[in-house]
Amino acid sequence: MPAFLKPVMLAALAVAVAGPAAAQEKRSFAIGTGGTGGVYYPLGGGLANLLTKYVPGWSATAEVTGGSVDNLKLLGAGKSELALSMVDVGLDALKGQDKFKGSPVAVRTLAVLYPNRMHVVSTEAQGIKSFADLKGKRVSTGSPGSATEVMAFRVIEAMGLDKDKDLRRERLGVAESVNALKDGKIQAFFWVGGLPTAAVTDLGATPGVKIKMIDHAQAVAGMNEKYGPLYAGGTIPAKTYPNQDADNEIAVVWNVLVTTDKLPDDVAYKIVQIIFEKRAEWAQVHKEALSLEMKNQLAANTPMPFHPGAIKYFEEKGHKAAR
Repeated sequence: MPAFLKPVMLAALAVAVAGPAAAQEKRSFAIGTGGTGGVYYPLGGGLANLLTKYVPGWSATAEVTGGSVDNLKLLGAGKSELALSMVDVGLDALKGQDKFKGSPVAVRTLAVLYPNRMHVVSTEAQGIKSFADLKGKRVSTGSPGSATEVMAFRVIEAMGLDKDKDLRRERLGVAESVNALKDGKIQAFFWVGGLPTAAVTDLGATPGVKIKMIDHAQAVAGMNEKYGPLYAGGTIPAKTYPNQDADNEIAVVWNVLVTTDKLPDDVAYKIVQIIFEKRAEWAQVHKEALSLEMKNQLAANTPMPFHPGAIKYFEEKGHKAAR
């Protein structure tokens, strides 16, 4: 080889060798989840473990937060890279409205995960038999910064009550709500989450307590009329929780894994690849991970655009409905 070509060839070799290494560059992720008594936290922890385990150089941690609103604000501030959220709150963030007024977030969907079920929970001892019976009662509508609070207010409105005038409101997370209900400090609480939610299971299993789940599916039509087609009717089947004797007719909304438009396409692609290909392992943390299915990756299920990296993965698998 002529001497003058050696530097060129060596440079080319260096680039070729650096290629795979660059794809495995060190990268840290903070994942916004929720409170420790819900489903977001274990799912986020499981996701952190998958990313750290299967991608050399990656390190991820799950952060305890107030829930969807907090998670999306952290995304917008650049303080986290990934977040779990409900789609109604995600749309507010994208549009810069309600709790995000004046501060829109360029939210991008990585995957549609599982349907979140609104729980309106009391006990038989409280004597609350219908939603109307909540009037005048002390009720927790979810922790500040949570999607529970956002959706609870919409359910209450659609069911014909005034959240400020008709309820004596507390703002507690699900674990705190369960403890407050056990101690007689509140008479009911709202919680939106997956099935089962550990804290609600704990309530149902408490000796001497008979759980009471309040129907409210009739709120869905009014919610969709005002806020768009974000909600659906659903059921928490009997026996989901200890001593739950009857099906509970409820409002449902999708959960999503989101990021922003700043996440590189190749990184987004790898995250989506891992959660789909390691879904069974993820479900060992919480069974709601099994709800992650390609058929649910539809633009109709999330009002926030899919990230280009996610779309690339879906289309490689023959699924073209996410655009």
